[in-house]
Amino acid sequence: MPPEMEAVESSAVEAIGYDPVERVLAIRFTGGATYLYPDVPQPIFDQLRNADSKGRFVNGSIKPHFRAIAL
Repeated sequence: MPPEMEAVESSAVEAIGYDPVERVLAIRFTGGATYLYPDVPQPIFDQLRNADSKGRFVNGSIKPHFRAIAL
């Protein structure tokens, strides 16, 4: 089950969520697809939350480094 999600302002990302105990990042993209990214450190989620461009951050700092699980 994905962590609770919060809506974000982005043309590519609709919502994000994070479970600090399980270290799981959840991202729902504007097309409706949701992915879980296990083993993501809290600072990465914080950087995503604060990024000016969520899509650019996901493409440069999350997708190349963390395994994605489609829901």
